[in-house]
Amino acid sequence: MLTSQTPTHLSPAAARQAIEAGARLIDIRNADEHARERIPGAINLPLDRLAGLSPDGRPIVFHCKSGMRTAANAAQLAAAAGQAQAAILAGGIDAWRGAGQPTVLDKSQPLEIMRQVQIAAGTLVLSGLGLGLAVAPAFLGLAAFVGAGLIVAGLTGWCGMARLLRRMPWNRGALG
Repeated sequence: MLTSQTPTHLSPAAARQAIEAGARLIDIRNADEHARERIPGAINLPLDRLAGLSPDGRPIVFHCKSGMRTAANAAQLAAAAGQAQAAILAGGIDAWRGAGQPTVLDKSQPLEIMRQVQIAAGTLVLSGLGLGLAVAPAFLGLAAFVGAGLIVAGLTGWCGMARLLRRMPWNRGALG
């Protein structure tokens, strides 16, 4: 039985049954992740906007990419559900897709910002190392600068590279 105090972890098949029986499906991933790939009918309500959830008495199934974010925030999700029964899609959209359930994939949408950050940071670090070894040791500073930026992002939650990437032309329409 689902309770609002402790969200139950549902398999993709059980989650689909709950949705077909009237449960709402809430995607807690960021808007850029939802725009790229989503479960049909899912409502996008990122964690930082959960206060905007208006429980209507129907059960709620929350999901993320892999199930890690929903599991780590289970208490917050249960609180957001209010008196409604709350559940978590075990394994997230990855498990849903892996179980053969349908998703909407929009390849015209840019990659998620964090993936873009990972690609850019990796490219800059490798470039700095390569140039530092082949051209001039001063280029090693590029790798150090990016590493320091990643540490700041991890400690504070503020990522300058993500902010910069959000302003790039390919992200303007997708990320608002």
